[in-house]
Order: sequence, then C-alpha cells, then structure tokens
Amino acid sequence: MNEPDFKTDAATAAGPTRRDILSGAARFMAAIAGLSMLAGRAQGQEVGRPNIIYIVADDLGFADVGFQGSDILTPNLDRLASEGAILRNFYTQPLCTPTRAALMTGRYPLRYGLQVGVIPSGGSYGLAQDEFILPQALKEVGYSTRMVGKWHLGHADRAFWPRQRGFDYFYGPLVGEIDHFKHEAHGVTDWYLDNELLVEPGYDTELLGADAVRQIADHDPASPLFLYLAFTAPHTPYQAPQAYLDRYPDIPDENRRAYAAMVSAMDDQIGNVIAALDAKGLRENTLIVFHSDNGGTRSKMFVGEGAVAGDLPPRNDPLREGKGTVYEGGTRVVALANWPGRIATGEAEGVMHVVDMLPTLAALTGADLGRSKNLDGIDVWQALAAGQASPRQGMVYNVDPGLGAVRDGKWKLVWNAMLPPKVELFDLEADPSETSDLSASHPEKVAELQERVVELARAMAPPLFFETALGATLSMPLVIAD
Repeated sequence: MNEPDFKTDAATAAGPTRRDILSGAARFMAAIAGLSMLAGRAQGQEVGRPNIIYIVADDLGFADVGFQGSDILTPNLDRLASEGAILRNFYTQPLCTPTRAALMTGRYPLRYGLQVGVIPSGGSYGLAQDEFILPQALKEVGYSTRMVGKWHLGHADRAFWPRQRGFDYFYGPLVGEIDHFKHEAHGVTDWYLDNELLVEPGYDTELLGADAVRQIADHDPASPLFLYLAFTAPHTPYQAPQAYLDRYPDIPDENRRAYAAMVSAMDDQIGNVIAALDAKGLRENTLIVFHSDNGGTRSKMFVGEGAVAGDLPPRNDPLREGKGTVYEGGTRVVALANWPGRIATGEAEGVMHVVDMLPTLAALTGADLGRSKNLDGIDVWQALAAGQASPRQGMVYNVDPGLGAVRDGKWKLVWNAMLPPKVELFDLEADPSETSDLSASHPEKVAELQERVVELARAMAPPLFFETALGATLSMPLVIAD
C-alpha cells in the first residue's frame, strides 16, 4: 500500500513553453497509447508485456553526457534521449548501495537500515531477505530475469546474491569498487558467473556489454525479458583502454581524460545493446531506462575505498556538490526513458524518484506487489511516458541519525543535526542550484519539514553500516607510538 511522503496540493502549473507546444502532439499520442493499454487490462484483454532493459551508470556526473551539453562523446545515449524522454527531475539516493536497494524494493533505504554509506568490502550485511524485490515480482509474471553488472547489495553471504534474490542469471561483480582490468577488490577477484567465481581477462565495461548482447541474442521471445545492466563505469579507479583514451587528446587532465574515456566506452556498449535488440526484432517492444546511481563524485570523502590523486573529474553543473551529499548534485541524476511509440519525445519535467520504478514497472507489466512491504514509490508512468504532471510532490532525500533532507513541492529542507547543527531551506523552482538559504524568512516551513524528518527518524531502522564500522574499529590491533 502506498504511503505518500506529504499530503500537499500540486504546485500551480506554469504556462506552456515553446517546447511544450512543439512536443504536445507527441505527448498526446503517448498518453492515448498509455490509456489504451490500461483500458485493455481493465477489460481483461491480453496485453503484450514489454521487454525491459534497465541500465544504471556508476557515479556519472549530471553534466557528463552529450545531451546535457558535455564535450564527452555519448552518441548512443544522445540518440535514446532525442527519440525518447529526458527525465529532467529524476532522483536517486546519494550513494550506490542505497540507490540500488531503493530501485529493487520501491522503499527508502531508511526502512531497512541501508541509509548510511555503502556496503564496504568488509561488510557482512546485505539487503534484507524479507524485502520483496523487482526481479521476484517480474519473474512471477513470466519474465526471464537477467542481471549483468554490479550488484553491491550484499556479498558476504550467498543468500544476498542476485541468483538467490530472483534473478535467473548473474554475471559481474558483487562489491562496489573493482579494478576495471583485473576485476579485483583489495587484491581479491570479484567477478562471478551465477554463483561461481570467474577469472577472465578483459576490460569490465566491454565484458559487461558483450554479455548483455549475448543475453539478448539468446533470449527466447516467448517470454518477456528483464535485463538489469549495471555498469561499473565511470566509478573509480579511473581506467580505460588506450583506444578510448586516444579519443580525448585535447583533455590535459589525466583523470578527466580517463573518466571521459570510461563514459564513451559505456556508451559504445549501450549502442551494441540497442543493435542487438534491433537484430533480434525486439526493439519496438522494449522499454529502455537509463540513469546514474547518484551524482558525480566531487568530494574525495566519497571516491570509494581506493585513493585518487589529482582533481576529481565528474561535473554536475549547474547543481550543487555531488555524490554522498543530499544536495541536488548528489541526488538529481542524468536519466532518460525510451520506448518507440509508447514514450513521447521531449523532456519530462515531473519529479520522479528511483523508488517509483518498482510500482511503475509493476503496473506496466501486471506484476503483483502484494508481497511488498508498504511502498514509498508511486506509479509515475504517465509522467514518464506522456509528460503529464507527476503525482509525486513529497520526497525523502535521506534520513539518518545525523542528517535529514526532505522535499515538499518546491521546498527542500536540509537539516544537519550533528554539532554544529545547520538548517537550510531552498526553493527548488526558483533556485535549483541551491544558492540561497531561505530558512530565516520561512520559519514555519522549516518547522513543518523538521517535524517530518523527526517522524521518519523515529521509525527508521538502525543503520547497518554503523555496526560494521564499530566492529571493524573494535577489532583493530593495538597501535602504540614508537
């Protein structure tokens, strides 16, 4: 059952822009198509379920794709964007593990203890096994569920692994950060085929893309396909084959050149996936969703478990800060959706959160979420596909023992409760870059949103990351100065 974040009226709609007028006809047709699909279900008619290719990038900057104006070459993503919908207000959690958990469950990570940090290499915990997740729901309605790429939802116990959580197939790493050529974390190989360790050479982005192509080529179209393709790019370490580095001779900074090369390598593999769908005759009945798991990394506090020398290359312009923070640069991500004839071309301005994808895909496919716990996500299909106003008005960026950030319509509260405390209030409609703190001039709104944060904090599960961190600290050997 749905639990909206806030009970507020929708913001007053602005007048139509030139872009709205130009794209209006296409969005109208998409809306009609969507309503026809729903009507068919209501009348008990057989409706073909779409194939779903769900692609997630790792730490991709908001400004670092061609259709956002970047000098990084991403022709395949640009084409998907131009022929589909650019999701201008798509949000995730500030970090990798929490976002992937939110996608799988349709629930904020604060509900099950994954709201702080990511699962580190030494972490023994994972996504709670009593959470009913996306591949399980799709598998129940006949989908072939395939995962290619980074999991990062538990690795210490096989019960947490993808094959035990509803995926028919898994290929890739379990942890959050690996060497892109050696496929190692802290010198230990982290590369799997189903439940078996696999040692093989190759650049991980190319290996993942090639395997995704194989999954499509070998797929039996008698059943619909759900392929979750979770790239490790462009997460640290910044590494790429020389051929990709050579594409950017004019970028003097080594980190930025390698980062750009990683993004282009990922884009090439996405192009191969699209070509495989075309070759198999599946493209017209395939929904493709693409987004980053969080904003690009702008602070070395959040680069991962390995050190990075030099400047950090991702760009989130014009948004504030980046990965690991609840500011827009950490949580509002580059995103698109593409489905020929079903999703209108243009820009979808409605606010959407990654928790919305489970109920949206469930409604689209007829999956039953009766086994899910109370959802935070809502069905945003008409906002995504037809550019209609989003039903989402409230949103939780995150709540943990020291920090809370929530949104109500245009208003966003960021409350750092750690000493020294700090409260900020932003009007995101007027100030999406979060440059003007309005907390002093709107104390009533601050109090209202603080009350919501406290309510969430009282109900949240204890952060599992703290247990691991404390255990690691207490188990360290005695250190005595010479």
